Amino acid sequence: MATVAMTAPLPSGSLEARCPGPMSGAEVVVQSLIRHGVEVIFAYPGGASMPLHQALTRYRDKIRVVLPRHEQGGGFAAQGYARSTGKVGVCMTTSGPGATNLVTALADAKLDSVPIIAITGQVPTPVIGTDAFQETPIVEVCRSITKHHYLVTDPNAIARVMREAFYVATTGRPGPVLIDLPKNVQLAQVNPDFEAPMDLPGYKGEKPRAKPEQIRAIAEAIRHSRRPVICCGGGVIASGASPELLELVERTGIPVTCTSMGLGGFPGDHPLFLDMLGMHGSVYANYAVAECDLFIALGMRFDDRVTGKVSEFAKHARIVHIDIDPSEINKVKPAHIPVVSDVKYALAELNKIVEPPQDLSDWYRQIDAWRRADPLTYDQTRDEILPQHVISELWKLTKDIPTIITTGVGQHQMWTAQFYKFRHPRTWLSSSGLGTMGFGLPAAIGAKIAHPDKLVIDIDGDGSLLMNIQEMATCYCEKIPVKVILLNNQHLGMVVQWEDRFHASNRAHTYLGPVDRPEAIGRGSGMLPPEDRYPDFVTIARGFGWQARSIWRKEELIDALKELIAAPGPYLLDIAVPYQEHVLPMIPSGMTVRDIIRQ
Repeated sequence: MATVAMTAPLPSGSLEARCPGPMSGAEVVVQSLIRHGVEVIFAYPGGASMPLHQALTRYRDKIRVVLPRHEQGGGFAAQGYARSTGKVGVCMTTSGPGATNLVTALADAKLDSVPIIAITGQVPTPVIGTDAFQETPIVEVCRSITKHHYLVTDPNAIARVMREAFYVATTGRPGPVLIDLPKNVQLAQVNPDFEAPMDLPGYKGEKPRAKPEQIRAIAEAIRHSRRPVICCGGGVIASGASPELLELVERTGIPVTCTSMGLGGFPGDHPLFLDMLGMHGSVYANYAVAECDLFIALGMRFDDRVTGKVSEFAKHARIVHIDIDPSEINKVKPAHIPVVSDVKYALAELNKIVEPPQDLSDWYRQIDAWRRADPLTYDQTRDEILPQHVISELWKLTKDIPTIITTGVGQHQMWTAQFYKFRHPRTWLSSSGLGTMGFGLPAAIGAKIAHPDKLVIDIDGDGSLLMNIQEMATCYCEKIPVKVILLNNQHLGMVVQWEDRFHASNRAHTYLGPVDRPEAIGRGSGMLPPEDRYPDFVTIARGFGWQARSIWRKEELIDALKELIAAPGPYLLDIAVPYQEHVLPMIPSGMTVRDIIRQ
């Protein structure tokens, strides 16, 4: 089988570069990945993807192949790589169950606008549709949860499809692209043209740009406002617009809140930052939006966890909505100044002409009063280790260390969003739209591979960690020194919180310990000592080759966190926390800040 000599690169556009000679379809895929700058792929092999894996072995000096222990783990690792870099994350599986195990990761990437490419092996084309062994119509399964998708039946189309996939995944609103490759297509010999024209009728990948009159309208609205608020969504991070947002705030003095996806898009310790908005956002951020006269929404989609009752959200405000995706404009909340544009471009243009509002002193005084009355805080007199305390202390210890935080989904996720002050974009990686438990550990793997010199910590819950705990093996075998802080309350904490608030504390299968030991649930404050906790995460972690430690006394916390940070390899810190602790404040679903629960 002919291969391409990987010495000095061939001149771009030369015949040798475009059409280097006959090779297998699988090798075309690998060559395409290399040409698009891919340095790592998270891939689990199987019968239908073996030709791809065989081709990858011939390019070990160009592409690192990381073997996850579950295909979903590989998908989330690709997301961790993509979310922390802005580059495309690539994952690969075999057909059938291998492909369906990627479905959740693809849906997650679609909702959070993450650029990943998923390559799946497929049964040979002659048996497609016959219910062949390990056959699933994965394109049909994933049609509505991918940005684009391909079933490649012509091996001559592989090079073009790969070009298109990278283009679609990274342009406009980023998202996941699925490429399904039958095994006979991978094996077929072709003469690829790596610069074949793309065929994407109707797709416009160019970044839309705000019109000058729209920029002037926004500037005028700012100048006349007296109670303005900016909301930073995930689009600010995706477009690289954080510097422009900071400049806008410094020019105008407008306070900033953010969605979960927007955390890190604006410095979390800035005096004009109001913390997160929405169901578990700060009281003062929610009040500010409720009372503002101008709401500037940047790259956000007005998710229900942010808005609550839509008709009451920013009810008194003129709404400016800037988003790269035209389908988001007026979808949930009508905008007075709707702008389809790349956020970075729009803010750069706005900064050229914007003037600050005349006087925001009364607005600042009101926000400060709300902040003093209802700060984000917790009971520091308690004897138990509270999750909020863990995260606050972690922030103090790591704020001057380049750090990336990932999370699972649940109470620990929201406490992290509240109490860790993210200063930089792409340092908070969390499943915000789909809310996928099990996201944290594999996402940390992808982030650590992308940033080997940064500290990468997964803050997780016991229920969420168990969803993809097998990826501990990946960390050990691949020498990926991620850290896990496990806030262990032996329950599905967020569901327990809703049971307590709305279902008279009736426990409906939310206790994760042995069913024959229910007495462990009701012990005092709900903080379970080691002998009552199940499973034994320290023993499990050590079985995977990790260092591990368990604590449940408050005086142990600082020393344990320092030990975790300094550990040279993968490390798990299992912290017993009370299951009765709730994430507050809380706005019940579909309600308003006037219905907020404070205690």
